[in-house]
Amino acid sequence: MEPNEALKKPWTVCVGSDRLSTMLRAEYWERFRTVQAVMNFQYIRCHGLLGDELGVVRRDRWEGRERIFYNFSYLDQIFDTMLAHGVKPFVEWGFMPTALASGDDTVFWWKGNITPPKEWGAWADLVGALTTHWVERYGLDAVRTWLFEVWNEPNLTNFWKDADQEAYFTLYETTVRAIRDVDSDLRVGGPAICGGSDHWIESFLSFVQTRQVPLDFFTRHLYMAHAPSLVSPDFFYQSLAPVHSPLEELQEVRRRIDAAGFSHLPLHITEFNTSYHPQCPVHDTPLNAAYLAQLLSEVGGLVASLSYWTFSDLFEEADVPRALFHGGFGLLAREGIPKPTFHLFEFFQHLGRLVQSRSEHSVVTLTDSGVALMAWNPVLVAGAENQRVVTLTVPWPHGMALLRRRRVHDTAANPWGVWSRMGRPRFPDRQTVEFLKLASVPGIEILVQEPIGGVLTVELLLEKNEVTLVEVVPFQDESSTYWGLDDKRIDGYGTGAEA
Repeated sequence: MEPNEALKKPWTVCVGSDRLSTMLRAEYWERFRTVQAVMNFQYIRCHGLLGDELGVVRRDRWEGRERIFYNFSYLDQIFDTMLAHGVKPFVEWGFMPTALASGDDTVFWWKGNITPPKEWGAWADLVGALTTHWVERYGLDAVRTWLFEVWNEPNLTNFWKDADQEAYFTLYETTVRAIRDVDSDLRVGGPAICGGSDHWIESFLSFVQTRQVPLDFFTRHLYMAHAPSLVSPDFFYQSLAPVHSPLEELQEVRRRIDAAGFSHLPLHITEFNTSYHPQCPVHDTPLNAAYLAQLLSEVGGLVASLSYWTFSDLFEEADVPRALFHGGFGLLAREGIPKPTFHLFEFFQHLGRLVQSRSEHSVVTLTDSGVALMAWNPVLVAGAENQRVVTLTVPWPHGMALLRRRRVHDTAANPWGVWSRMGRPRFPDRQTVEFLKLASVPGIEILVQEPIGGVLTVELLLEKNEVTLVEVVPFQDESSTYWGLDDKRIDGYGTGAEA
């Protein structure tokens, strides 16, 4: 690491959410404002742009005639609201409207159609018409700042019929050329693949190169869970790969893109989390936060964006959630309760712009007012040695230092753990919800410390699955400005002799 290397925060670029239609609900934007106040995301990405529930495309028949009818009214309402909240769309083109689909294969309980179009020309007409509509409604300069991604995980049969690579390449080319026919500077990318089929990297890049199809950025997803060990109507249990695995996976993806002659392409991770399933309990735990900490600390040089999937448990791919805590992807549980991973991102926002030191368990940064550091202790296999001591040296030429520590671990800011001990009420009353919000607040500690030779030695005892933030600022003692200050005269705080 270079001295005072810049700390990049690609996770602030974009965040994921449930399908577009949920943006019509008040709860969606209430939850988004909570995370946006901390993160200041630039983009939102989600599925369902062309879902039938939004009525975007209909095939009308009357008196022996037929027409394809476009209705952008709900999309306009959604995009207006999105932009009013200061965030732009990372447009995912999909899924296929029933009126244009070649088959009836679907995904999720809300039935997103995963088949290619019956007529490629009709698909191109829709893409061109909607892109033109956006330019007319929001202005070309604004739409040029959006990002357009073609489909979602076409390398998986769940999301693209038969995972047909040739058909996806046709979809990509048709979509991109229709977008670029509207304006040659609109930014387009793909293939939005998930892990396990990385031969798509070279195949896709070879295709766009051979066909001279525009490609402004490469997109991929990142999850770290193995095959499930138990699947039930309520839960989807998985174990996680070693903590260093996601970084190694991203390094390999970047290497392969570069080796194919596309080193100029930004790499956008348009979905990432631990598990890929919205009923996996690990998402609700402190382990989820501690596991992802090293990735956030070191990923800056590898990707242009790292989009957490998702910001809220308002998420219905596997049906309407069956409980307050149900293993959902979100940073916020239902009822807006912050999970430990919410605080992971919040803590990283407090770090400074320059990295003073970094390890697999910590990062120390320089801020305008002093130093901010983080440390973490993910424990994938519980045992006797769950704690960890992290010792950090911090340059400190400012005299006495005040250390402000915030902590998340199994017994601090763990509302899922409190909820579990309550008997896991599926639909708790208001008082219980408010109590769980209190249980989501990080623990705090303060320490006043004197540097030795201009250096502070900070020793942190980390509990199992802890993520901790320490902000170091100059200590200023104003006690002498209070006349008659003598706290021993407070009953219970002195010897009693003063009275």
